Amino acid sequence: MLPPENIGENGYRYYSDASLLKLQQILFYRELDIPLEQIKEIMGRENYDLKAALEDHKDQLGKRIIRLQKLISTVDQTLKYIKGEEKMNNNVLFDAFNEEEQEKMEKEAMQMYDPETVKESNRKWENYTMAEKQKIGEEGNAIYQGFVDAISKGPASQEAQTCVQRWRDHMNYFWTPNEDQLMGLMDFYNNDPRFKKNFDKIHPDLANFVKEAVTNYLEKRT
Repeated sequence: MLPPENIGENGYRYYSDASLLKLQQILFYRELDIPLEQIKEIMGRENYDLKAALEDHKDQLGKRIIRLQKLISTVDQTLKYIKGEEKMNNNVLFDAFNEEEQEKMEKEAMQMYDPETVKESNRKWENYTMAEKQKIGEEGNAIYQGFVDAISKGPASQEAQTCVQRWRDHMNYFWTPNEDQLMGLMDFYNNDPRFKKNFDKIHPDLANFVKEAVTNYLEKRT
């Protein structure tokens, strides 16, 4: 809890403008799902810039608004499909989750890998046009659908291994992981409940199947 500057005789807590701004920063960071310990570390840095932090908050919240609008649009499209009003392309079912998934990967990767690599990945993503981002998302959806189609044929099948290669090539849009990092991602997809939940929405066996297919892919390369 942020301590008050002083406490009046009436028991009221009084805060300075600087303290209130600090409290506002904490609330903004919490709104962006950043843990308190990490907030303390960020705000305690010597080069912490309040103006830059506010600009970043504005940017992140703007992205969240866009994402929520996409989610609403996806819900509307799915409702129309359920009501029989129009046909549904499989890509549309997961379109709204593409950017959300990318943002999650950025945050988690910042903790798992070199921060400079992640920053470069962020810059790379921001330089894509909206049309390019949509194409990348559709390509990713098609790859995961390919994995689903290959489940019945096994992780060592030609179909599954082709999907692994496509998946690895697709990662180049963001960053180029080495083989250890590829397996780290597979463990992460299976063990982190947030990521696992998103895979389960596509198919309950997808996360584990992709891990088995990637493991087989890497074993063949050694």
